[in-house]
Amino acid sequence: MNLLNGIDDPRALRRLAPEQLPEVARELRAFLLQTVARTGGHLSSNLGTVELTLALHYVFDTPHDRLVWDVGHQTYAHKILTGRREQMAGLRQAGGISGFPRREESPYDTFGTAHSSTSISAALGLALAARAKGERRKVVAVIGDGAMTGGMAFEALNNAGVHPEADLLIVLNDNDMSISAPVGALNRYLARLLSGRFYASARDAAKQVLKAAPPPLLALARRLEEQAKGLVAPGTLFEEFGLDYVGPIDGHDLHALVPTLHNLRERSGPRLLHVVTRKGYGYKLAEADPITYHGPGRFDPAVGIKPPAVAPRPTFAQVFGHWLCDMAQADARLMAVTPAMCEGSGMVEFAARYPKAYFDVGIAEQHAVTFAAGLACEGLKPVVAIYSTFLQRAYDQLIHDVALQKLPVVFAIDRAGIVGADGATHTGAFDIAALRCVPGMVLMAPSDELECRRMLSTAFSLDGPSAVRYPRGAGVGAAVDRADLSTLPVGRAVLRRQGQAAAGRRLAILAFGPVLHAARQAAEELDATLVDMRFIKPLDLQMLQQVAAGHDALVTVEEGAVRGGAGSACLEELQALGWQLPVLTLGLPDDWLEHGDPAQVAAGVGLDGAGLLRSIRAHFADLLAQGGGPRPQAANG
Repeated sequence: MNLLNGIDDPRALRRLAPEQLPEVARELRAFLLQTVARTGGHLSSNLGTVELTLALHYVFDTPHDRLVWDVGHQTYAHKILTGRREQMAGLRQAGGISGFPRREESPYDTFGTAHSSTSISAALGLALAARAKGERRKVVAVIGDGAMTGGMAFEALNNAGVHPEADLLIVLNDNDMSISAPVGALNRYLARLLSGRFYASARDAAKQVLKAAPPPLLALARRLEEQAKGLVAPGTLFEEFGLDYVGPIDGHDLHALVPTLHNLRERSGPRLLHVVTRKGYGYKLAEADPITYHGPGRFDPAVGIKPPAVAPRPTFAQVFGHWLCDMAQADARLMAVTPAMCEGSGMVEFAARYPKAYFDVGIAEQHAVTFAAGLACEGLKPVVAIYSTFLQRAYDQLIHDVALQKLPVVFAIDRAGIVGADGATHTGAFDIAALRCVPGMVLMAPSDELECRRMLSTAFSLDGPSAVRYPRGAGVGAAVDRADLSTLPVGRAVLRRQGQAAAGRRLAILAFGPVLHAARQAAEELDATLVDMRFIKPLDLQMLQQVAAGHDALVTVEEGAVRGGAGSACLEELQALGWQLPVLTLGLPDDWLEHGDPAQVAAGVGLDGAGLLRSIRAHFADLLAQGGGPRPQAANG
């Protein structure tokens, strides 16, 4: 690590000779691999962008020149080179640095990203802001080919093409999809040629000459240029958007990257450089299986990721995947839709067994939802598997295209609640508040794996829109029978524990989802009644009135935003029914959750057993210290 240890910021990197950069890349890749093996995190994508990151910081004057990373899960090398090498030991851990760019973390993190397809829009805004302020700076957006499947990226390209004054370079990191011919020496030469001043000047001069040419001659010249470039480069699409296209170029070849970026830095206007990289590059295990090594936990780099000695409990995503296959076998109308989350959502088995009923639409959540609506219009039963944080991106489509038309689309909402190491950008905090206000929506929250399966079957049986929200990871280990496709009565809660305390000490805890098990600890300590509410919408009003009549106070618990959440729904219904009694609503606070171990994060916001007990005792100290008292009554008597 002789060279890397001397690089505390990009200025130190830029003092090196170009021939030293390959050694820096080697050291950087080795350090990155060792770091992620100790902390867990995104690996394949970061190994694939080492040379590109080096070249960008070597050529551009960051942070004066702005660098925007799409998604941002490939920025570990960027963090190491920008003064955070020592902080990588705490990557994605409580109190440590984030796995994504964050503006408050470093001036080199120009724009916070963790969701896909935002970089070009943000970078165009930065470029035009610099022009409006009279500041001379370069702006670079780095976007992966997967992110180019998102409609927002094409909206930004469409807008960028009409702003020739924007000093914007878009780097398309082609690391997965085969959208170009194999690269080689000829492509490297042509990329350098096309990015140089001579070609740019000649082209601009030709444009001036041809301005006065008859339209047929002008059209012929344009076609000849496009066809000549098209022989070696798939740039016609981007040229039509109004961008100067250069590439494809080997993204691991620093001898090609650096001079090409130098040439492009001297040019202005919207332009696009197409680089080809390989996920997991430099670590053979990750190169061979980039999906497994996409976001691993801790592992030994010398051995690689090995299956655990004891099979872990099935995750909620796996429970969903099994249900999907079993329901498809029972009902041929089932169609499964995912916005590029096949592995994460547990759909690998389904995709293999039912390829004609499986649709991966790319990173295009808005399209996924409206596409599902189209399927439903023709009598099919679409199931959209989507993370809570990504469902936010398709809220209008859910309302306008699905709910308003009362279409039977099932939303299987994964990663609902606390997610842990990915932090605020991926926390599933808002789906309850967002969905419960939508007319006709049925919203369920299972407390364990068996409830999850039965709720999915319930949702599938309905004639209108529905959603089942479940967390990341495994549940408590409730046994699941894969032959069981039974449903639940809609809007029916279950009494899990009846409190036996004296009249004045009687509390009822209403739990929504897996937080039921933490609530059980508090209920047993306080001898309180415990209800598994199961349905957020519609609420079980009969159960709500029952516990209101039989208890001095209520506590609602949910793993979602407490403002506008399930507890708020209970308060609204109690008020409408005329009940007046104290209610404590517990859930995720009105703040952004930091990254860390999920159990630690839950404890930090008081959603573990000890935290719930502490909050209830503090809020109802007087009530718990007193004896009896009159039972609460409805306001209407």
